[in-house]
Amino acid sequence: MEIDYATITSLPTTLEAAQQNALRKNAWRMLPVLTLAFVFNYIDRTSVGFAALTMNKDLGLTATEFGWGAGILFIGYCIFEVPSNLALHRFGARRWLARIMISWGVAASATAFVVGPYSFYAARLILGVAEAGFFPGAAYLLAAWFPTQYRTRALAILAAAVPLSSVIGGPFSVLLLEMNGIAGLKGWQWMFLIQGLPACLLGVLVLLMLRDDPKDAHWLTAQEREALASMLQNEHRDRAPSSLAAALTDARVLVLAAIQFGFVVCSYGVGIWMPTILKGQGLSNLTIGFVAAIPYLFATFAMLVWARHVDRGGSKIANLAAACFLTSGGLVASVLAGSFLSSFAGLTLALMGATAARALFWTIPARFLTGVAAAGGLAFINSIGAVGGFVGPFAMGWLKDLTGSFNAGLLAITGLGFLSGVLTLMLRLLVRKE
Repeated sequence: MEIDYATITSLPTTLEAAQQNALRKNAWRMLPVLTLAFVFNYIDRTSVGFAALTMNKDLGLTATEFGWGAGILFIGYCIFEVPSNLALHRFGARRWLARIMISWGVAASATAFVVGPYSFYAARLILGVAEAGFFPGAAYLLAAWFPTQYRTRALAILAAAVPLSSVIGGPFSVLLLEMNGIAGLKGWQWMFLIQGLPACLLGVLVLLMLRDDPKDAHWLTAQEREALASMLQNEHRDRAPSSLAAALTDARVLVLAAIQFGFVVCSYGVGIWMPTILKGQGLSNLTIGFVAAIPYLFATFAMLVWARHVDRGGSKIANLAAACFLTSGGLVASVLAGSFLSSFAGLTLALMGATAARALFWTIPARFLTGVAAAGGLAFINSIGAVGGFVGPFAMGWLKDLTGSFNAGLLAITGLGFLSGVLTLMLRLLVRKE
């Protein structure tokens, strides 16, 4: 029997080419639509900060009432996060993510019709319930399509939606505020109405374009599907919990939930109140929309560069700790600064750290959570973190009413950012292999 040495020696190269082709096709197929959806997810969450420039006066909201309403979204989000992701595991990520997006788009648009603090609270609570499960669901889906050595970059691209939403959302929101009086509606009403619609359209696109499992990827050749399946089957995973109950009591899951809570408090505490902080400097609404985008431009760049560094061999845990410490350090600098520009620079550093932390963070639980444990575990981690989305804005508003300054609120959330860094270093004892 004659041996074809040329065929044998070409196999590794052919397999590698098929793997790279599969990953590239998956990235172009999945990441643009999911990232754009996440952009509008964050716009619909946080544009309320720009609505506050005129809405608070129209509705008679105090800083505490606005902070409560801005944050209560995360209570609904937290309560329904785990059930939503268990449904995602049962019905399929594609269908459930589409359902989430369409329902949150409708809820976001309905916020245009609030008439006072209680209807404002109700609208935000419903929005939180509607969008519960989106990010961990998207992370769960990407973990099924990208092996660990590429997952950081895939999640970083998805997480880039967070700063990009503010780069786009700030100018977009204040321009919509200029529609004040058209058809008898306030500018903030037009803002809510228009910003909710893209989520509905993107939900339909997700339903049409994506699939739950690589074996159903009609955009890949048979060889590419096999090569991708081989990569995913052979990747290293830490000891995985055997069930949902085991995942929810796993020490790694509990510590990760606490870490995310801390940096999310900082992210939303600053992000939601940034337009009002800038308003205190006497800037016009239009100027605020563009100035508020500046920190997020830096944050986007920092996050992508940082994620690329980690993918090339940097320690995920050490870099996550550094991002958390940068967040707390930037907040301290913003309070101690002697001028607006230096204070603004401190807030920019804080947002760079919090944004990078978000991208680096989600690569860690995917290493040891699979199946239903992944669906429930990722959702549980995100739901606890989401409570930080309530605590941050509420604490900032309450302390602003109490002290007349945002400094007390910034110092309060600084401690939680620092604690996230400490807990991340402790996580090394539980997750030994990087």
